Amino acid sequence: MIKAILNGCGGRMGKMIMSVANADPDINIVAGVDKVNVQNMSLPVFGDISHCSIPADVVIDFSLPEATDALIDHCVEKKLPLVLCTTGLSEAQIGKVKKASESIAVLRSANMSIGINLLMKVLKDTAGKLAEAGFDIEIVEKHHNKKKDAPSGTAIALADSMLSVLPEDYSTVYDRSERNEARPAHEIGVSAVRGGTIPGDHDVIFAGEDEVITFSHRAYSRAIFAKGAIAAAKFLAGRAPGMYSMSDVLN
Repeated sequence: MIKAILNGCGGRMGKMIMSVANADPDINIVAGVDKVNVQNMSLPVFGDISHCSIPADVVIDFSLPEATDALIDHCVEKKLPLVLCTTGLSEAQIGKVKKASESIAVLRSANMSIGINLLMKVLKDTAGKLAEAGFDIEIVEKHHNKKKDAPSGTAIALADSMLSVLPEDYSTVYDRSERNEARPAHEIGVSAVRGGTIPGDHDVIFAGEDEVITFSHRAYSRAIFAKGAIAAAKFLAGRAPGMYSMSDVLN
């Protein structure tokens, strides 16, 4: 059985991961980490990852960007594989993650959903053909009113998956409020909506002459992200150092 430490165990996703893990005979959450006062937990919880001395095979992280640096340092020091699910990281932190992957196995994903990761593959196959045919590309993402980063890491990842197959003059645009001009052809527009309890909606819109094609993904429960994180942890435990993605898990 794989033993995992859960960083961010007190959050909504942390609690969902523990619920999913409790029903999985192949993984056991042996310790949690959270700065808030976590009550009624059936496992030891530490306020700082550096205080956790319980042996484990992998760390699952669903926390906040401000906790990422200390987390990476601890995982490198202890040679612990890391499933990094926190979004909104700075460029410096992303660089630190890549550096850490030289010493440990790291799986970083903006979205742990199997459906979203399959959608990225579909977009790579279709975006180039549709762009060449003159379709404009827009992404609209919607999340609950507690989500702090905008646009979502998933929306950025969807855009990046298309940029990887589009001509080099394509770029991503997040704000058009200062513009007074027609839409340039070679851009991907990204819009963010925040409200209520929406777990996560993403629409990738290809708008052409007299026709529109939309690829949509709706998350009806955070359980889909928890299941993906558990699958990633089981995949990553025991892996050699390097950067991995959900596509590696799916393959």
